[in-house]
Amino acid sequence: MTTSPAPTSDLLAPLDLAFWNIETAEHPMHLGALGVFGAEGPDAAGRAASLLAERAATVPGLRMRIRSVWLPPGGARRERAPGFEPREHVRTAAPVDDFHAAAGELMRRPLDRDRPPWEAHVLPGADGGTFAVLFKFHHALADGLRALTLAAALLDPVDLPPARPRPAAPAAPRWPLPGPRRLPGLARETLSGLGQALGIGASVARATLGVRSCRALTSGATGTRATAGVVLDLDDVHRVRKAVGGTVNDVLIAVVAGALRRWLDERGDGSEGVEPRALIPVSRRRPRTAQPPGNRLSGYLVRLPVGDEDPLARLRDVRAAMDRNKEAGPERGAGAVALLAEHVPSIGHRVGGPAVAQAARLLFDILVTSVPLPGVGLRLGGCPLAEVYPLAPLARGQSLAVAVSTYRGRVHYGLLADATAVPDLDLLARGLREELAELVAVCAREAGLETGAAAT
Repeated sequence: MTTSPAPTSDLLAPLDLAFWNIETAEHPMHLGALGVFGAEGPDAAGRAASLLAERAATVPGLRMRIRSVWLPPGGARRERAPGFEPREHVRTAAPVDDFHAAAGELMRRPLDRDRPPWEAHVLPGADGGTFAVLFKFHHALADGLRALTLAAALLDPVDLPPARPRPAAPAAPRWPLPGPRRLPGLARETLSGLGQALGIGASVARATLGVRSCRALTSGATGTRATAGVVLDLDDVHRVRKAVGGTVNDVLIAVVAGALRRWLDERGDGSEGVEPRALIPVSRRRPRTAQPPGNRLSGYLVRLPVGDEDPLARLRDVRAAMDRNKEAGPERGAGAVALLAEHVPSIGHRVGGPAVAQAARLLFDILVTSVPLPGVGLRLGGCPLAEVYPLAPLARGQSLAVAVSTYRGRVHYGLLADATAVPDLDLLARGLREELAELVAVCAREAGLETGAAAT
């Protein structure tokens, strides 16, 4: 990769730089989204590919490549790629029978680091009635919400409801008011940042104590990938949420915990006493507001109660853990480890990238992330988007990552796994369906018992 001087405004933010430097051939750091569209005519896939390339030429964020800089040492910047050719990033495959099998093979391949780091793969369905598009965006280019924005710019235009105006903030006083003497601003920010870093570091150390390794969630660097997708009814999720309380996200995380329990028991690893640590990313980006490109992320660390045999107890434990994290806020606790990137100089990210990649396994066992989608129906070339499966990158040393989105009244789980470590990803997918069905049944049964008790 060539080096060039850069204006400060184009420099990668610390977290973007970290994602750029921890990538290896066996562990590419790109996000994915597999969208399945209804094909309107035999040439729908070809038309879609042409539209994607045509529209990509007009999206400034898709023209940006990443290049190293001399100053600061170890830094990198985004710059417009000379001679940008969108058709090099939009590719059409031969007709496929299984979109997920094709996506797994494509997700294993790193993006070309000498070009703008994104791709769109159009996959015509062998049945002629559907086609899929696999979007890939490097994590240094975008977090989940930013990737959604870039992908949406390639789809057909939609009329979104107008954003609600935010109340105006009260005007600041013209002159400083009398008050206690304070440290100069720079010193105050420096001490505050140091205190935050020390607090997060201490939480990270505590999070690694007394951890029982889960062999099924551990993997060497095989470089293989497999994906699977599950569609659930959002109304069922709401039924459980209304019966037990908490949020939709609490239920979706608890469904993952129950599915892991079923999967571990079925494959013979056993779930008794297992509490894998899940990293739940939290976006610090505000929708519909001007934000810099790249990542604005923190996270919560939650121990999934996989070993508990009671599905409602698992949900209540997840809800309590999420409530504790929210009360502390996304800038505290072990899950906020991404914020430590801001306290590392650029050269530290360049030199320490491999060590950071190895450290992910020490902090968490599985990534469970939620990617927001607009409530309106999306189309490409007039073809409706029927299913959309988000795909999260797989950290070094881990065998599984889970991403979830809600779209048009349905929940879509996207599973990405090391194909060698997890040859039975279909069992986990089935476990997600079974866990939500059991939660719905238990809630209905308890509601019936309560109704009967009240009647007597």
